[in-house]
Formats: sequence, C-alpha cells, structure tokens
Amino acid sequence: MANKIILSADSTCDLSPELKERYQVQYFPYHILLDGQQYMDGVDIQPEDLYRTYREKKLLPKTAAISTMEFYEYFKQWVDEGHEVIHINLGSALSAAHQNCRLAAEELGHVYVIDSCNLSTGMGLLVIEAGRRIARGMSAKEIYQEVSALTAHSHASFILDTLEFMHAGGRCSAVTALGANLLRLKPCIEVDNLRGGAMSVGKKYRGKIESCIAQYVRDRLGGRDDIRRSRIFITHSGCSPEIVRTVRGIVEECGGFEEILETTAGCTISNHCGPNTLGVLFIRK
Repeated sequence: MANKIILSADSTCDLSPELKERYQVQYFPYHILLDGQQYMDGVDIQPEDLYRTYREKKLLPKTAAISTMEFYEYFKQWVDEGHEVIHINLGSALSAAHQNCRLAAEELGHVYVIDSCNLSTGMGLLVIEAGRRIARGMSAKEIYQEVSALTAHSHASFILDTLEFMHAGGRCSAVTALGANLLRLKPCIEVDNLRGGAMSVGKKYRGKIESCIAQYVRDRLGGRDDIRRSRIFITHSGCSPEIVRTVRGIVEECGGFEEILETTAGCTISNHCGPNTLGVLFIRK
C-alpha cells in the first residue's frame, strides 16, 4: 500500500460529519463517564443526553483522558502499513491526553503530535489547516511545523447563559455562580493559546441571552483587521435555530468570510458550558 499521511484528532475538535468527510479526519473519541456507565463522546452519547440527565438527576459526567496504550494501539494500525500520522490534541492545559499521546508517538515513530493549545473548533480550525496541506502534497514534517506555528493564532471564545454547569463541574464557586445568575450576567470564556488552552473569564454581558450573544459576536468581529477571512466557525450547544440564524446574519454583516461554518459542540464542551452556549472561532493573522 502506498505511503500516505493520516489526519487524526481528538473528538473534542467538534467538526461536523461533513467536514470530517471532506478532510478525511479520523477521530479518537474521549471517554464520558455518566451515571455509572462509560460512553464514547459523539458515538453513543450526545450533549442532549447530558442535559437530560442533569435535569432529572443533577448528575454531570466526568471525562477520562485517552491513555498512552490506547493511543499506541490506535496509531499502530497505520504505522504498520507504512503511513505517517498527524494528530491534533485538546490543549495540554485541559487534559493529560496530549502528554499520553506524545509518549505513544515517541514509542512508535512516524506520528506527529500537535498540542492545539485550544478546544472545540479552535482545534477544528487547525485540523482543517492540516487537511488542506495534506491535499497539497506537503510532507508530514512540514505540516507539523506550519500547523504548530498556527496554534498561537487560533482564536476561541464562548458566551455562556449560566454558570450552573461550570459550578457543578467544579470550575467556579457557588457564590460566583449565584451572583452571576442573580445579576443576569453572561460571561465570555476565553482560551489562552499561550498557556496550553487554559480558560479565563473575559467580558461579562448582562440581559437576555439573545441580546448578549448578538453583542458578543459584534464585539469579537467588529472593526478588526487582524482576522483571516478564509473561514469562521459558529459553534454552539443547545441554542435555538433562531439564535444561530441571527448570529450568522451578524457575521455576514461583518463581511468578507469565504466560509461560515456552523457546528454543534460535543459532550466535552457542553459538559462544562451548558445549553445556550455559543462561540465564534477564527484564525488571526
């Protein structure tokens, strides 16, 4: 069999089935542990299942990092056939999966592991960049170098409707969550590419979620000349079609994007952010 480059990513990159097919992306699904059962992210459990279980039982899942041995067996099938692999991980600040993946790659060889320093379609943007380079015939080493350099430019942020899920998952205090809810605050969560994808709270919006989301999008895109206009993601969890249409209209008003891609967040993002979460994600120049 002729040598080729396999493009792979953690399931947390949240690409749609159509984009996975277009760029021939292999997924390694994260483990989701919920109510005594183990599931595979996006395979046999979806965000709606998480929300239903939380409403009915006040239970949230835990995610388990993919082990070194799992990565080893996953990559070995392609390395044994003489292929090389580009794999893009969830940010190293968010999971031990990247370190585990690197250990497996070092053992096997021919596997190039990229720390996305990001999550969701902030990762997905990098996966697409890798896929486009594979299609152009670049070598795995060249792709690794160029996409790794892009990690600092992939911009990811989300606005949340509630801090209830962040609190339930241990990522903010009960006082902070209660105060935000009483004041009707909708915080913007920002990803820090220089700290492996660590998350922090940015601007806080106040009011109904529909108006807050619209203002958040205008704040992210308005009056900027540092955005690459090749593509932008609108990624959400549990938002109504009306909200998504409104956001798409605002993105179109800002103008110049060759592709506006809409995707839904998988279980990992939804678990911490909850319903009515939405982000616009793009690459900066």
